[in-house]
Amino acid sequence: MEEYAYVLDYLPQGAPNGNYERREPLCYALGETEFKLFELVAKPKAVINFEDRVYLGKDPAQRAVIDHVKRRVGYDDLTSTAQAELDYAIADIVKANEARFVRFYNEAGPISMRKHLLEELPGLGKKSMQAILDDRTKNGSFRSFADITARVPVVKNPEKLIAARISLEITDPARKRYLFVSR
Repeated sequence: MEEYAYVLDYLPQGAPNGNYERREPLCYALGETEFKLFELVAKPKAVINFEDRVYLGKDPAQRAVIDHVKRRVGYDDLTSTAQAELDYAIADIVKANEARFVRFYNEAGPISMRKHLLEELPGLGKKSMQAILDDRTKNGSFRSFADITARVPVVKNPEKLIAARISLEITDPARKRYLFVSR
């Protein structure tokens, strides 16, 4: 269950194709932990900005700007603005939860005899993967993204590799493996 989400788009007058009699302020948002996409109903006169982190958990007393979750949506249901803001929100979530994603670099293992979980990250090939594994074995666990970059120079931006994978999982419904996004 998602507790928090990042706002991708805010429509204070509601959806343009919605019923004119019952227009309610809508938000499109990306969940913080499972990367689910939501259509949220905002409270009347709420002040909401792009990339705001909003509470959508079970406690109604903590919901300052969101009234309720209307429904889960797919990537194609998002507005063009929400689709454009998606990568920025993913980058913010990855930076805010650095320990979670560094743990992925520390704990990733083989999928099969020929493929490793690290190879699922776009832009990370066999040589880069082997450099990460060798350093991890030799010097122990990584402590941060900066530590990964310093210890494994072939990996320039480990946080961008994670963000790119999350983006692929959200935008491509035909993915074989989901590493970060809940389906």
